[in-house]
Amino acid sequence: MMLRWGAGIVLTMLLVSGLAPWLATQDPQVMNLQSQYAPPSADHWFGLDENGSDVFSKVIYGGRVSLLVALSVVFCSAGVGLLLGSLAGYSGGVVDRVVMRLTDIVYAFPGFLLALALVAMLGPALSHLILAMCLTGWASFARLIRGEVLHLKESEYIQAARALGALPHIIVVKHIWPNLLGVLLVQMTLGIAGAIVTESGLSFLGLGVPPTTPSWGSLLNSGRHFLMEAPHISLFPGLAIVLLVFGFNLLGESMRARVTHSRDL
Repeated sequence: MMLRWGAGIVLTMLLVSGLAPWLATQDPQVMNLQSQYAPPSADHWFGLDENGSDVFSKVIYGGRVSLLVALSVVFCSAGVGLLLGSLAGYSGGVVDRVVMRLTDIVYAFPGFLLALALVAMLGPALSHLILAMCLTGWASFARLIRGEVLHLKESEYIQAARALGALPHIIVVKHIWPNLLGVLLVQMTLGIAGAIVTESGLSFLGLGVPPTTPSWGSLLNSGRHFLMEAPHISLFPGLAIVLLVFGFNLLGESMRARVTHSRDL
């Protein structure tokens, strides 16, 4: 049930965001200062913001930004973490100690604050935002993969492959990585939820995407000044963040339960 609900929410949000140019009722950049703060209506489902722009159109376009950033960051972080974690776990020794000390350095700083500092130095831009989040996001993947590789490399089939003369990189790629797929997918799914929250937080602080690009965090920031007059400006992007993060968490937790169950068998 959790898997169905999570997958349904995520797929719906992906579909709506992907079809934003066709589903948007208005151009999100169009302003109508004569209709500022207009409440939700048949013409404007989520109402209008302080510039008279359509909030519904901004929300579905903002979903594209959040998903693009989250997916880019998680795939990049997972790739780096998979390589470094596999190298550390299988090689051991000095390599393992160096990689683990690097992860300890990253973990020594709160991820959000480190990303905040990096974006503040680089400047607000989509590429800078993705880079900063990737530089802080790989450590959790590397630590997880290292632990799994340490366990798997002592398995009988790995020992047999090693005895038959298989090269280390062949063993890792052909025998260890396929067994990491379930754990990696679970971590990636949960990581996407965290990346969405981080991106929204940085955009809320004005250090995410450029101001001209609609994003959920920037909508929350612009609407907080008008919570009494027009609460819908912040309400709907906030609900979108909650719904999408909830969907990815449901999906990740259901996948984790299935992976754990299959291991117990």
